[in-house]
Amino acid sequence: MTVSSTRLTHLPWLSRLLLLALLAAAFPSLAQDWTYRVRPGDTLWDLGGRYLKPSVPWEQLQAHNRVADPYRLPPGSQLRFPVAWLAVQPAPARVLATRGKVQFGDAGQAALRDVVEGQLLTIGQHLVTGADASVTLVFADESRLQLREHSRLRLDQLSRYGRTGMVDTRVRLEQGRTSNRVTPAKGPASRYIIDAPTATSSVRGTVFRVSAGEPGHVASTEVLQGRVQVGNRRGARLVNPGQATRSESLDTRPGAAEALLPAPRLDVAQLRLEALPAVLAWSAVATAAQYRVEVVRADQPEILLFAEQTKATTLTIPDLPPGALRVLVRAISADGVEGLDAEQDMVVRDQPAAPLTVRPVNQETVRSARPRFQWSKVEQARSTVLQIARDAQFLAPVLEQESRGTHLRPGTDLAAGSYFWRVASRDGDGHRGRFGQPVALTISEAPIDPALQPPQAAKGQLTLRWQAGEPGQRYRVQLDRRGDFAQPLLDREVAQPEVSLKRPWHGTLHVRVQYIDDDGYAGAFSPAQRIELPCRTCYGAGGGALLLWLLL
Repeated sequence: MTVSSTRLTHLPWLSRLLLLALLAAAFPSLAQDWTYRVRPGDTLWDLGGRYLKPSVPWEQLQAHNRVADPYRLPPGSQLRFPVAWLAVQPAPARVLATRGKVQFGDAGQAALRDVVEGQLLTIGQHLVTGADASVTLVFADESRLQLREHSRLRLDQLSRYGRTGMVDTRVRLEQGRTSNRVTPAKGPASRYIIDAPTATSSVRGTVFRVSAGEPGHVASTEVLQGRVQVGNRRGARLVNPGQATRSESLDTRPGAAEALLPAPRLDVAQLRLEALPAVLAWSAVATAAQYRVEVVRADQPEILLFAEQTKATTLTIPDLPPGALRVLVRAISADGVEGLDAEQDMVVRDQPAAPLTVRPVNQETVRSARPRFQWSKVEQARSTVLQIARDAQFLAPVLEQESRGTHLRPGTDLAAGSYFWRVASRDGDGHRGRFGQPVALTISEAPIDPALQPPQAAKGQLTLRWQAGEPGQRYRVQLDRRGDFAQPLLDREVAQPEVSLKRPWHGTLHVRVQYIDDDGYAGAFSPAQRIELPCRTCYGAGGGALLLWLLL
């Protein structure tokens, strides 16, 4: 950024002084010296070749430091290098992480291309983020910038002073918001500057956020750690930790520092972070207009994994990548200034892997209040956790049970209705992996219909057959005269879906069947069916005679 002498002369003298003071604070002073401590074996010509511009001979360094003997540099002594003499090289920014649609463009070109992780960005290029998108940049000194959704950022200056460790970074936030974690400066020429439409924020090592302003809200700078100098041509403000300043326009000095809204208090009793979807709850903050919830990497909090704003004091996060994560919740004022963060760490595990569901299949209707759930075996798992809920997000599971096998039957009856079920694996250390996809099922009150076939009579014997069940199931069949089955004429358990009776009764009989699983669980009896048996002499009338049968 340059300011011509013509423009300066047309400004009032006080405004010129303020602008010059701001520029002096924001830009490296070329008159300053960078100091180097001499190590054993150092020589002036080696140090000159390592740190000076090619146009600056090492003899100038000797004269500047008044070194009498260039062949003898006492270890531990200090050499002063004028900043203006130091070699300067380009220092591209590296894309550390992206989320959602992030694009970049070159200076003077309208075309945009997708950004990929690991990409190097250079001076003049600009970044654009879409809805629910973000990108994290790493600069040469490991300072990091997170560009949030609906934002536009231009890279104005990315350079380093040779091997000194000093870095000059300047970016222009044209739209949206950034979060910044700046490495403390290592020398007089180190700078980290963000130009926004109405003010410039200059730091030498801190954690802060900058907003370019949006409809209904003016630009702001919010400081979490360290101090930030915020100013424009009308003046400057020094903003301390826990404070913010708002900048309405270039023609107005940034506003007086104001306290950030306090961090919301997380409601530990309602938090559920041990399984997805995660559930958050917090207490309301007075004067807060809404809240922002973010999930970041615990070890690299500049990498944004999830973000959402809400007016409520609860939020459900449906899915997250595995790893050690950190949840951040902050209040936002009516002026759009974001406050201090409430933090809560969580771990999302993807191992051991979730089993594959086998039965019931998706959208199946089950005529049992206690159906058997079955899944595949996971070799690394010690046990499997079964969850059943009314909602697909499992916000309020109605049942959670654990099994060391590959199947499980609920310990209590499930009322008729719609449900979802899912399973997760637990390893030998007790760590539970992620749950698999939910499977929908319906519990029906209607008992299983055995679909009785017409009875067959031949040679004095009556045979009843019905629909076969699942492999391994047995059957309990009852016959009764009155239909109340208080004292059945026949009560027999069989392995096949049929029963044969010798010298059966005549007249009206009632039949019902119960399916028994291989684990001994017996479902409800089927509705009774009525059959009419002719006289006994009719049974031998011609093998294969069909009998009358009616449904109750």
